[in-house]
Amino acid sequence: MGGFNLSIRDALVRQIIDIKLWEKSFRLLIRRGGVGKTTTTINMAAGLAVLEQKVLIVDADPQANATSGLGFEINDNNTYGCLIGEVSAKDAIQQSADLENLYLIPSSINLVAAEEDLRNMDDSQFRMKKMLAAVKDDFDYIFIDCSPSLGLLTLNALVASDSVIIPVQCEYLALEGLGKILNTIKMTESQLNPNIEIEGFLMTMYDSRLRLANQVVEEVRRHFGHLVFDTVIPRNTRLSEAPSFGKPVLLHDAASSGSVNYLNLSKEFLRNNI
Repeated sequence: MGGFNLSIRDALVRQIIDIKLWEKSFRLLIRRGGVGKTTTTINMAAGLAVLEQKVLIVDADPQANATSGLGFEINDNNTYGCLIGEVSAKDAIQQSADLENLYLIPSSINLVAAEEDLRNMDDSQFRMKKMLAAVKDDFDYIFIDCSPSLGLLTLNALVASDSVIIPVQCEYLALEGLGKILNTIKMTESQLNPNIEIEGFLMTMYDSRLRLANQVVEEVRRHFGHLVFDTVIPRNTRLSEAPSFGKPVLLHDAASSGSVNYLNLSKEFLRNNI
């Protein structure tokens, strides 16, 4: 068991950089696919909307899972059109039919071409920041749901953001990719966006029955301390099925553990930013 714990600890030690917590308005959800990134975007934003915060989600992932997961329609006024200057962010914003404080700029499959289109622009790394400048004062919080890849589209989101939330799946292999993400954030801070900070690490897909899951949570807390959210998101069937109904879990099954956990996370987030 000792060697097993050490391997987890070594994996984390390789990832550590200088990071701080700061109060900001833009939040970026970033991580490789399959760790609860979009699930967290949808349900944390919905939780904040229920708590009377005006929230905008920017779906910057070509898969458009945040868009479909909230029951929004994809149309010509989308993130891609905003990035290339065909439409303004104000014109692209849609309001949720279910939560009056929740808004979204939808994604589209055209975002697949965004990497190439952005490279041909002089301000290629700052397009999203300029896109959101006109609407940032209209919302309490803006969440950007990113593609799992660390390309130019994600770099745009990092430049536009004030802080980053990093979901971490409670498995050993999930720790291995942290280094690349943290190094990308550090590079962005030093070269393009000196104000960007780590908002926090969120432990997701937790299963208390698994010794490995408990060890991963323990070691992440040991190394990143106050940067790890107190709230942990366990695996939950209602949480997984809610997107197929086009609703956040709060509206799909308010009594489920997934709903309770994300509402608790939203409350913790607000306490951290008072």
